[in-house]
Amino acid sequence: MKENRSLSKNLIWTLVSLLLAILTIRLILRQNQDISVSQLIDILRLSDRSYFILAIVSAALFVWFEGVAICSILKYAGHPKSLRKGLLYSTSDIYFSAITPSATGGQPASAFFMTRDGIPMGIVTATLILNLMMYTLSIIVLGLLSVLISPKAFRDFGGISKIFIGIGFVGLSGLFLVFFILLKKEDLIFKPLSKLILFLYNRGLIKEKDKKLSRISKIGNDYKVCSALISGRKRVLFTAFLWNLIQRSCQLVVPMLIFASLGGEKIKMVLVFSKQCLVTIGYNFVPIPGGMGISDYLMLDGFCQMMDRQMAYSVELISRGITFYICVSISGIITLIGFLCRRTNHDRGL
Repeated sequence: MKENRSLSKNLIWTLVSLLLAILTIRLILRQNQDISVSQLIDILRLSDRSYFILAIVSAALFVWFEGVAICSILKYAGHPKSLRKGLLYSTSDIYFSAITPSATGGQPASAFFMTRDGIPMGIVTATLILNLMMYTLSIIVLGLLSVLISPKAFRDFGGISKIFIGIGFVGLSGLFLVFFILLKKEDLIFKPLSKLILFLYNRGLIKEKDKKLSRISKIGNDYKVCSALISGRKRVLFTAFLWNLIQRSCQLVVPMLIFASLGGEKIKMVLVFSKQCLVTIGYNFVPIPGGMGISDYLMLDGFCQMMDRQMAYSVELISRGITFYICVSISGIITLIGFLCRRTNHDRGL
């Protein structure tokens, strides 16, 4: 029953996200009458294949390196897992983060597969919080580096875009601090959960209070041990940050590579990368599935200042199609296959 409700909820979010995607693409094409789907295909045919292939490979590495980052943390936590399983943790996170309003919507999906692999829930929670913390930090660092490398990148954005970027920077910085505190202060997570159990029990809404409190206590102890183990070692923190930095960079270089493949000036490639770093900061804190609409607006606002309008629309549509729509679709397929395979093995008692 619970699993059916979860599947229904995920299906609804998938349909909502699909509708948003269709509306966003149609709106972008309508804003620029000089470009259509058939014209985009013709543009791709004339593109530099080497840069285009690099963009595809880079987008695939974005998915892969998240799994590498999670597995690196699990290894130090005493629960090493294969990179094949890490890929499933990554794709489930990417897919559900994309179809839900919250950027952290994919964490429960990753946690589902990790616990199915025998990892204690406390270890899972600490691992995902640390990874999300480093994921957030990498976005902030890349945004700051982009401004240092190309100060023009931020200045060229319009007023509304600058507001989104400013709010995003403040929001992500605050989120990073929250994750850092939660990693050190496990009571902030588990004490409220215990109080909630007592509240629901006293209202007669749940039974077996002691069993549930005991489970929360065990998860809290595992979390505390894992947190102390990984957060107290600089090598673990640096490794997690490095993999997340590489992962984010793999996604952010795609527009730059598409720009080059369409004949853009090579000298402007760094500026395209810098603008995309700021675009990511601007939409990552917006409670819309995948930042759809907002990310497209920010990309077009930034790119139209440095290239002709048709080129800007082409770079935006193609790179967004690769890094978001295709990546999310493939991640969803891999996640579904992983879920079905594990359920089949579970039914067989394997």
